[in-house]
Amino acid sequence: MDNNRYSVLLVDDEEDIIRIIMKKLDWESMGLTIIGHAANGVEALEMAEELTPDIVMTDIKMPYMDGLTLCRKLKELSRTIRVIIFSGFDEFEYAKEAIKMEAEEYLLKPVNAVELKEVFERVKNDLDQERAEKRDTEKLKSYYMESLPVLQESLYMALLEGRITSGQIYKYMDTYQIRLPGPYYVVTVLHLSSQSVEENGMDPFLMAMSVQKYAEEQTDRRWRSRFLIYLGDIIMISQLSDKEEMLEYTNDLDRLCRMGNRVLNVRITAGIGYLCNNLEQIPLSYQGAKQAVSYRVLYGNTRAISIADVEPAERVEMNWEDAYSSYIQQIIKKVRVGEQQGLEDAIAEFTGWLSGAQLSMQQYRVVLMDLLAELFRFISSHQLNMEEIFGSSQDVYTKVLQLESAEALGSWLVKICRNLQKAVTFERQDTTKVFVQNAVEYVKEHYADQDLSVEVICKKLNVSSAYFSTIFKKETGKTFVRFLTDYRMEQAVSLLMTGNDKTYMIAEKVGYAEPNYFSYVFKKQYGMSPSKYKADRLEQK
Repeated sequence: MDNNRYSVLLVDDEEDIIRIIMKKLDWESMGLTIIGHAANGVEALEMAEELTPDIVMTDIKMPYMDGLTLCRKLKELSRTIRVIIFSGFDEFEYAKEAIKMEAEEYLLKPVNAVELKEVFERVKNDLDQERAEKRDTEKLKSYYMESLPVLQESLYMALLEGRITSGQIYKYMDTYQIRLPGPYYVVTVLHLSSQSVEENGMDPFLMAMSVQKYAEEQTDRRWRSRFLIYLGDIIMISQLSDKEEMLEYTNDLDRLCRMGNRVLNVRITAGIGYLCNNLEQIPLSYQGAKQAVSYRVLYGNTRAISIADVEPAERVEMNWEDAYSSYIQQIIKKVRVGEQQGLEDAIAEFTGWLSGAQLSMQQYRVVLMDLLAELFRFISSHQLNMEEIFGSSQDVYTKVLQLESAEALGSWLVKICRNLQKAVTFERQDTTKVFVQNAVEYVKEHYADQDLSVEVICKKLNVSSAYFSTIFKKETGKTFVRFLTDYRMEQAVSLLMTGNDKTYMIAEKVGYAEPNYFSYVFKKQYGMSPSKYKADRLEQK
């Protein structure tokens, strides 16, 4: 269907009224398309699930499910469906209930063409406006700019925690309009003494905001610092032009702590992390800054403490221990989501880091052990066959150690991770098939249950209805309601042709509380009533 048109589903148990409404308007010129019509609420709900109409126009008084109940269920199905109710009942209670169900319009029969056109035009204009707002580039840009500070802060947090690989950092910085040209970076944690915050009697978060504002005002502009409040501390990501500026930066932060105590009456410790020359090392600097703060018990608070002064020998060790884990986690993530190109890029970043890290042999072995541990953990959690992944019973660790370069390790890792991706894909397909098969078996065992529905079976399988509906239709080619109806009708035919039960008894046995509705569905399915169907089949024999 044309994406610029809106689809309409008409619902009334009087077919003559449906035909009249369809002829009253030039639907095409109004930008609307009739995609179907139903004779009752149950049928309409089934069609809505499959056809997803934009507008549903329904009568109130109908068999099996009335229009108000249909309205409620349609809104549960999708909040975006617009419902127009038309009825011969000019009663306040009906109108009030329609409003409660969030129906867009309430019309009284008989409806003339002018009134009907006006109603549909109003609903269409409302849909047009909603669609325009969603597509309005300027509004989207405005919303984006309003959200930018929050997005930037989220990126800073991810950067501090090492949750972004080098290939992603600059992409996100460009998207979120962040410039950090460096060339040197240092993370500082401004930690507030909990005792002095309590003495002030101020809310800790408000105090942190006060200190952040003061720090933004007082720190030298040449440090080009970015500020955020994270886990109760104020975090500074600062940029230095030269290594030699580190001493001056430390002195500046020391002055900030002393002045902050006088002006704000709160004791501040500035933990200064290691100086680094690329953004990938920001997590290392952040870890160092937190470690520096912990030294306040030895050196006192209300001052700046640089980790490079108190733990100068720890720097190299931190660089290699903390850096590689984010690369490994990124590789596992790409395996999990099935991104082949993304996987190769993640592996290339990891082996590139490995080539330039200047690790000792002992450190190199630790990295390989952690890498293999993550791979084994992934294989175990997905219950995969180890030999199918690695290709032989040879000791994997020994084999990896025998690889002569980071490039050789990368080639081996690409091969293994592709095997993992294939195995996970097959596992998911098998899981999906088992999942749908369980649903089918449940239908076969419980089709006689009159309360059997998507909600019931989803609760049984412990999945969301949206996920279940998507997977079930993909595997069977039918919606769940359609599948259930078809199966019930097959069982009804079997009972009809092999026994002497009355129609109402067969209806009850296949899950229909209303014999009349059962007959209606049967006739719709086979083109004739149950009694005539049986008579015709017996005659053919």
